[in-house]
Amino acid sequence: MMKRCVAGLLLAISIVAVMSMPALADFNAAMRAYAEGDYATAFREFKSDGSPEAQFNLGLMYFVGNGVKLDKREAANWYRKAADQGYAPAQYNLGVMYSKGEGVEYDRKESAKWYRKAAELGHPAAQYNLGLICDRGDGVDQDRQEAAKWYRKAAEQGVVTAQFNLALLYDKGEGIGQDKKEALAWYRKAAEKGYTAAQFNLALLYDKGDGDKQDKKEALKWYRKAADQGYLPAQFNLGLLYAKGPGGKQDKKEASVWYRKAADKGYPAAQLNLGVLYDKGEGVKQDRKEALKWYRRAADKGLAVAQYNLALMFDKGQVVPQDDREAAKWYRKAADQGDPDAQYSLGALYYDGEGVEKDRSEAAKWFLKAAEQGHARAQLKIGLMYDRGDGVKQDVMEAAKWYRKAAEQVHRKMLP
Repeated sequence: MMKRCVAGLLLAISIVAVMSMPALADFNAAMRAYAEGDYATAFREFKSDGSPEAQFNLGLMYFVGNGVKLDKREAANWYRKAADQGYAPAQYNLGVMYSKGEGVEYDRKESAKWYRKAAELGHPAAQYNLGLICDRGDGVDQDRQEAAKWYRKAAEQGVVTAQFNLALLYDKGEGIGQDKKEALAWYRKAAEKGYTAAQFNLALLYDKGDGDKQDKKEALKWYRKAADQGYLPAQFNLGLLYAKGPGGKQDKKEASVWYRKAADKGYPAAQLNLGVLYDKGEGVKQDRKEALKWYRRAADKGLAVAQYNLALMFDKGQVVPQDDREAAKWYRKAADQGDPDAQYSLGALYYDGEGVEKDRSEAAKWFLKAAEQGHARAQLKIGLMYDRGDGVKQDVMEAAKWYRKAAEQVHRKMLP
């Protein structure tokens, strides 16, 4: 599943400025001195120059403490002098400082103001940051259409995070019309620069056939690129792809390799699926102790299916001693998250009084929750309880309703 993971602010403040060279000799002398590490001379020459470029570099020197005592408040003062003269790098750095509260009081609106000034002069990082705060509504009114405009300007200048975030807007249709092909194009630009989240989302589009024809080989390629960089969702999805068979041929052994990489780093879905492989002996030698270990790790992180599988092992006494109380504990955790199998199993424990105090009305509650989600056995069980007045008020019409639903489920499963 794709998550809307918006890349964050570009906050780096460059130490060496990239700028056009003024004709003034003081500035050229200052740059030579700075390059040679003669910061005292550089400072003196920058200060006597008076150009916005020189003021900007004085701000940099105060910001990092080269040749002067580090003083971010003084850095902000020099940036402001250059910014007031329309120098975009200084406007951008001033925006960064307001966004972090460095040398100035934290002020999101003031930050947005300076980003906008720099963005309108074509500063790519400022364009990106302005897009981001419009996207989030951080210091300005949330406006995804405006965000898309600024992301595009930065993206066209090669800012990889802007390319990714613009792709996200097209992918989800936020602020601009949903356009999977356009999303794919921008994801690809960022992916080709090695941006892992873009590689993953590009793989997802190929995997699903969104924005282009479905292409499992292309999906495999981009999942692997992201997975090789340690991106856990990509490692998990690569495992899924091998488990299903990217070209129609399953490779559970390769699936286990990628599940394990993500599982070892704590990715719950990978821990669950690795547990299932050990449980069934698919791609790995069957080892229910190993399955139990991985189920427990995923269950401890709150994954409902893992909680259910762990409960099942305690219920049946697989690897661990049979323990109805422990089974009930894990069934409840999964049932509370809406897992219908766990709801049915917890209902069965209450019905028979195993691991919990016998309580037919509590059993009916859980059977009904599972039945409403289409669980056939729960539908049959709650139908029987209504038929007999067992734990619920007898109601033959309600019983008939649930019998019918259960029968329809069985009938569907028997269809070719």
